[in-house]
Amino acid sequence: MTEELKELGAHIAASIEDDVRDWHVEHGELTVRARADRIVQVMQFLRDDPLAKFLVLIDLCGVDYPERAKRFDVVYHLLSMHNNVRIRVKARVGEEDTIPTITGVFPCADWFERETFDMYGIVFSGHPDLRRILTDYGFEGYPLRKDFPLTGNVEVRYDDEQKRVVYEPVNLVQEYRNFDYLSPWEGAQYVLPGDEKAEDA
Repeated sequence: MTEELKELGAHIAASIEDDVRDWHVEHGELTVRARADRIVQVMQFLRDDPLAKFLVLIDLCGVDYPERAKRFDVVYHLLSMHNNVRIRVKARVGEEDTIPTITGVFPCADWFERETFDMYGIVFSGHPDLRRILTDYGFEGYPLRKDFPLTGNVEVRYDDEQKRVVYEPVNLVQEYRNFDYLSPWEGAQYVLPGDEKAEDA
């Protein structure tokens, strides 16, 4: 399978060499790094090329590397059911940059791009409805960025007792827990919660 992936990677790079920065096969997976400004053309090629036939967009997400000049990777996972092959396409985007939407090639990218915008602040130019999808109205910041503060924010929830929406400061508490690393075949040396009922029977 690795040789087939290498042949496919070489074919993609040779066919759209101006749009592909590099490619590699690692751990049995093909990864192609594409130019962000040419991502639509890359996706069209991967969908329409008879040797590729990547007709299914499985996922689209962001990755944050705050130490890099181009801080984000936008990562696309595609599936070719015809060839039973998957591919990962990455494009680097700066914090102030935009990347073209691929909703014209894969309409299902709509909500994926909205989620990536909501969580990372990556702007997809040409998107038909780029607005937050997971966070609340008026939410400030982007929660999956590595520099997002863990305290000082407000969460919104419905209070059943007050029968209304309430705003409360985020309180991230890490409780101390006892972790039992014993083999499940040997069993714990103490009574597990709920097991005390078995002795009464």
